[in-house]
Amino acid sequence: MIENKKCVVILSGGLDSVTVTYLVKSQGYQIYPLTFKYGQIAVKETLAAQKIAEYIETNTKIIDLTALRDIFQTSALVNRNIPITSEFTTPIIVPFRNAIFLSTAVAYAVTLGANKVFYGAHDSDVCFYPDCRREFYEAFEKAAKLGTDKNIAICAPYNGKKKVDIVKAAVALNVPLELTWSCYLDGEKHCGQCEACVERKKAFIEADIFDPTKYEN
Repeated sequence: MIENKKCVVILSGGLDSVTVTYLVKSQGYQIYPLTFKYGQIAVKETLAAQKIAEYIETNTKIIDLTALRDIFQTSALVNRNIPITSEFTTPIIVPFRNAIFLSTAVAYAVTLGANKVFYGAHDSDVCFYPDCRREFYEAFEKAAKLGTDKNIAICAPYNGKKKVDIVKAAVALNVPLELTWSCYLDGEKHCGQCEACVERKKAFIEADIFDPTKYEN
């Protein structure tokens, strides 16, 4: 039997999702990326995702969920009235975001005849984000199979790995790190002070790898 090599990848434009994209590309998959606009302040995420898709000679399908901004008003990632901190705080969470993205990705996979959906969950996030945990995506996979009658796998290839491991993997996969966007804000450069920037800086330092990111601070 010929292996089905079509897959959907949730591509945010950040380091984690881009590294996942390059990983599955290296494994010979035909990639169908999805990028979501959900009212986030960091509009450069979407631009980064588009650049990365072009870089690997494909296109990412932009899903406009901007209307969800009103639903996500408890999150600092969409609400400018909530301060964004340099350490993790609960307002950074966008409630049930990955579930919403994965639902769309599963529907797209059914349309394409793909049997895998990839996203960038990893161990550095599991203590903070419930929808990055193995228990969550394994349960979601069961729900997806029940809801579609299709054998669609939800894959988080860096589960069990830390952010520093993703940086190392990105270098090994020749990811254009300078094109990725992690910052929660929308400045000309990464702010260097939000929680995402702090974690990005820390991962490069721990990996002992040069960080090509341009930071304001």
